[in-house]
Amino acid sequence: MRDRVSATSRSGAVLLEVIVAMTIFAIASTTMLVRSAQARRTVALALAGEDRLNKASAFLDHVVLWPREDFDRHLGAHPQGQWLLEIEHPEATLYTVTVLDGESHEKLVNTVVYRTARRTPAAY
Repeated sequence: MRDRVSATSRSGAVLLEVIVAMTIFAIASTTMLVRSAQARRTVALALAGEDRLNKASAFLDHVVLWPREDFDRHLGAHPQGQWLLEIEHPEATLYTVTVLDGESHEKLVNTVVYRTARRTPAAY
């Protein structure tokens, strides 16, 4: 009779161990799924940010080809499509060009452009 009680209590302990193991496994699986979803979202945001920077850089590539007159005409901050273009003229031959996000005004790319100084006509 003693063996029968011992076997019953042992099978109850095994069942309890299985329930605890399944609970731990369920919690670990849920954690892995949540982390996987967060990683996927992070990668998507990183790709979108990279795409935005590439587009801003391509726009800046076009702007730096402008002649001096266009830089003078666009001094200050002006919306240019989805971008905010900010051009400053700190020196007689230098222009700083910054491309900002049109919505958040976050600085994306910038550069300094050299253009020769204007020649003044000789006075006689």
